[in-house]
Amino acid sequence: MVDPGPFVDEAVDEIRETIGDANAVIALSGGVDSSTTAALAYEAIGDRLTPVYVDTGLMRKGETEQIRETFAYMESLRVVDGRERFLDALSGITDPEEKRAVIGEEFIRVFEEEARGADADYLVQGTIYPDRIESEGGIKSHHNVGGLPERMEFEGIVEPVRDLYKDEVREVARHLGLEEIVAERMPFPGPGLAVRVIGEVTEEKLDVAREASAVVEEELEEHDPWQALAAVIGKATGVKGDNRVHGWVVAVRSVESRDGMTARAQELDWETLQRIQSRITGENETVARVVYDVTHKPPATIEYE
Repeated sequence: MVDPGPFVDEAVDEIRETIGDANAVIALSGGVDSSTTAALAYEAIGDRLTPVYVDTGLMRKGETEQIRETFAYMESLRVVDGRERFLDALSGITDPEEKRAVIGEEFIRVFEEEARGADADYLVQGTIYPDRIESEGGIKSHHNVGGLPERMEFEGIVEPVRDLYKDEVREVARHLGLEEIVAERMPFPGPGLAVRVIGEVTEEKLDVAREASAVVEEELEEHDPWQALAAVIGKATGVKGDNRVHGWVVAVRSVESRDGMTARAQELDWETLQRIQSRITGENETVARVVYDVTHKPPATIEYE
């Protein structure tokens, strides 16, 4: 386990040494990895850091508002509305790896545009060790590692938490005094809800996945999962009122893990599962059924794509 005190000192020194007198932008998502990285970079170079949060339309419910509130102290914070841009780029794409590559490409292009405005030469990212292992091992391409385009305008990419696991990043976040809502926040995938939608990403599917994931996180908070989510996996026949419908199938997943490299599906009680399905199907008329995923990692991954 990392000793957060010495780590923070070393990370801040590394950021200062790498960036020098230049400016940098940081890819800020609101998760603990990027938030911790932002705090480290801000301590290292202050106002020469421009935090950039891109609302891709693939984010969890209430994410943009939470970002504005949490990072209001960083006056250089930029919130970019990229919803239409990302959805257009993903149109017609069904292959999971192609989705990740497209999202990675769009992320970098947005950050390059913002970097020009901030006269920034460096991109700071919250890449952690499991991201690199899974990308380099061919398990899946993380949008900030294997999903990055080959051609980029940045002089360099700075990844101060690249050798840490998620629980170690949380230790650093607590040491830095980050709010509990950030330090203890459930993991959320870099490509966002796109990996919780099987097949083509559409606005309708995203809305279903977003609302259903919010229900799952809320209902399972007391069960303290490593990660809990809902994914839209297809369509099936159902009955709503007196009408036969062909609605969405939502898969609920909740796992226990230490570092995300392996995970076990949580054994949830029947009452909890029924409450979740009742809320999801009741609050969204387009959902026909809800299923619970009992698969561990391996053989499955935590997310669906």
